[in-house]
Amino acid sequence: MVVLVTGSNGQLGQSLQFIKKNYPDIEFVFCDSKQLDITNSKNVKHVFEQFKPDFCINTAAYTAVDKAETESEKASSINVIGAQNLAKACKISNTVLLHISTDFVFDGSKTTPYTEDDIPNPTGVYGQTKLDGELAIIAVWEKHFIIRTSWVYSQFANNFMKTMLRLGSDRDSLSVVNDQIGTPTNAVDLAEALVKITQSCHAELDSASTYNHFGVYNFSNEGQCSWFDFAKKIFDLNNISIALKAISSTDYPTPAKRPAFSVLDKSKIKNVFGFYIKSWKKSLKPFGSSL
Repeated sequence: MVVLVTGSNGQLGQSLQFIKKNYPDIEFVFCDSKQLDITNSKNVKHVFEQFKPDFCINTAAYTAVDKAETESEKASSINVIGAQNLAKACKISNTVLLHISTDFVFDGSKTTPYTEDDIPNPTGVYGQTKLDGELAIIAVWEKHFIIRTSWVYSQFANNFMKTMLRLGSDRDSLSVVNDQIGTPTNAVDLAEALVKITQSCHAELDSASTYNHFGVYNFSNEGQCSWFDFAKKIFDLNNISIALKAISSTDYPTPAKRPAFSVLDKSKIKNVFGFYIKSWKKSLKPFGSSL
């Protein structure tokens, strides 16, 4: 089984590289943006012809939420055109596409976890481009898994946890918003889930004439918290003493509006694939010494 991974230098791409040793039966092909520019359809076609992947995990994305407000063309090129290019190449080569999306497709007005059937309503450019990317894939190629996730962190690349650890070593005090509620997702847990989906799908496609599990899924760790709660847990686990102050979103205005509530319901992915998903607190480890 050949699994092509785009965006290999990002935190999810690096997390997939981190766990690949656990899956010796899978031939992983990792491509960064220089080797595979998903916005370049000819480049995409060439890479697919070269490696003939059974699965493509698209971790390449424009994720600068605030910058997207002024770089809408760049965000759209990667998140929409890039996703569409991959879907077209997957269709030609009969490759199953796993595409990462986001809780930002929702406006955050709910007070109960979002299901896959809730109607998206993004409030910013980033969320809109991610939703448009989903729709582009759905329109082109039915053999897809679109995985919506939230608050992704890891020991790799740039993310909230690493920012907190850096600031915690530089400052005596820090203010963090306390009125945005979501769920942190360990990128390694997400990577494991993606690989298990490919294994499950591959086995069923080999043994059955039909397969009806393609579609949109939610995945994050379990539970919910605010960014303040998340920061506090990071500092506690890493034995960092810092004066942490809870503030409201209005005290920390950003170019892009964040969802006030973006917890994702994981019932579907657990029922279809039999996943056990760890709580965000259990999945968060002391990372300070390894960063």
